[in-house]
Amino acid sequence: MSQIQPDPTPGDTSWFTHDRFGMFIHWGIYSMGARHEWLKTREEMSDAAYAPYFDYFDPDLYDPDAWAEAASDAGMKYFVITTKHHDGFCLWDSELTDYKATNTPANRDLIRPMLDAFRNRGMRAGLYHSLIDWHHPDFTIDRHHPQRNHPDREALDSGRDMSRYRDYLHGQVRELLTGYGDVDILWCDFSYPPEKGRDAWGSEELYKIIRSLRPNVIMNDRLDLPAGWDIKTPEQFQPRHGVEVNGKPVVWEACQTFSGSWGYHRDEASWKSTEMLVQMLVDTVSMGGNLLLNVGPTGRGELDARTMERLRGIGKWMRYHKKAIYGCTEAPESFGPPPKDCRYTWNPVTKRLYVHLFAWPFGQLYLDGIAPERVAYAHLLNDASEVLRQDIEAWQHDFSGEKRAYNGTALRLPVLKPDTCVPVIEVMLKD
Repeated sequence: MSQIQPDPTPGDTSWFTHDRFGMFIHWGIYSMGARHEWLKTREEMSDAAYAPYFDYFDPDLYDPDAWAEAASDAGMKYFVITTKHHDGFCLWDSELTDYKATNTPANRDLIRPMLDAFRNRGMRAGLYHSLIDWHHPDFTIDRHHPQRNHPDREALDSGRDMSRYRDYLHGQVRELLTGYGDVDILWCDFSYPPEKGRDAWGSEELYKIIRSLRPNVIMNDRLDLPAGWDIKTPEQFQPRHGVEVNGKPVVWEACQTFSGSWGYHRDEASWKSTEMLVQMLVDTVSMGGNLLLNVGPTGRGELDARTMERLRGIGKWMRYHKKAIYGCTEAPESFGPPPKDCRYTWNPVTKRLYVHLFAWPFGQLYLDGIAPERVAYAHLLNDASEVLRQDIEAWQHDFSGEKRAYNGTALRLPVLKPDTCVPVIEVMLKD
């Protein structure tokens, strides 16, 4: 039952590949615009047009303990918060800029209490830091910049110096990694060579700074460096199989949203159902990956009703089925493919196989790659009710009346689907 495992990573991903499920949080002054976190550049807004979001940012209902409780109750084991997004606004009291939460009506560092709240619930802490900064006066105007089509672009770009911006970028990363305790994940985002790649960010030097300050921190793959990253990060799509680099499996994490945007979007209607979100989590773990599921708090500092409904729904499922997620990965190839409309997850320590049913079949479920003598016991996870094996005497009839050999395991299912969005059968295997 051996399978190829990812090589050890420079940072410590041992806990990461066990915990499997985390919360991404995109929050900033763009939440007041409530129409996508990229609204400044989508609408080609000037700093003056964007200024009211800074001037009136006052998240009076901000309660990081409530956020941490919602994440923990949903079964999430870690979180990643945007310390600074592409608009350049900083949620912490950075000494290197005035463009920060302490200079808004919020009048406080919003990162520190958040880290405390999540850590108090035993969750690992991650920081997202944008490599891009549309507010900084030395960040050169490029194809993503809000002023890219400005008639005076050349004049506006004159005198900007990316070397000074690099110093600023590196300085802020130093602040975050030295002032906020043991940071478990650093999520840098993003590179787009040839305009802005490793040279623009000073990525090699930045990488050395990060590793010197936090040797075990998990780093993502968006510094435009060929090596040194710990995780690959497919975004807004589900891979067809586990992520590989040069033909070898790597540690990876899919980052996904409840709807289309990352920041709070009042009018967005394409919200995924709880069932779809659970299926995405299962599908990701079945391929050996993690799911980082994003929330976009409102300008007042709350998780809105749509978010809370989904989190509660996921938590209800995780209460009964977390054994099929934590510590699990893709099943060995020797088990064969899972049945139609199903996914396998596998715990290599307990030697338990989990069959996740995305569609409920009638009568029988056939595990074609698993011989019946290998199955010790099986039950539904939601209530621990036994699932009997179907005795088909090693054959089954087809319409011609002929007999065909069958060497797999047939499980006999109840007609009624269990009252859960994705039922799971736990299969105990003999050594």
